[in-house]
Amino acid sequence: MICIKANITKELGDIDDESKAIYHSKNTVCFFIFKKRKQRHEFVERTKGMLKVERETVCLK
Repeated sequence: MICIKANITKELGDIDDESKAIYHSKNTVCFFIFKKRKQRHEFVERTKGMLKVERETVCLK
């Protein structure tokens, strides 16, 4: 495991992990936040193998 120190806001930390998808690239960490757990799971399935720029354009119903 690799840990990188960062100042994460309490609000982001308080969100249930089942409602977040976290991805990274060479210089960025992206947090995708969803209202429903099901939306997160659909997003993860639909974006498997995508590059960051492709993933950012995916919209959920």
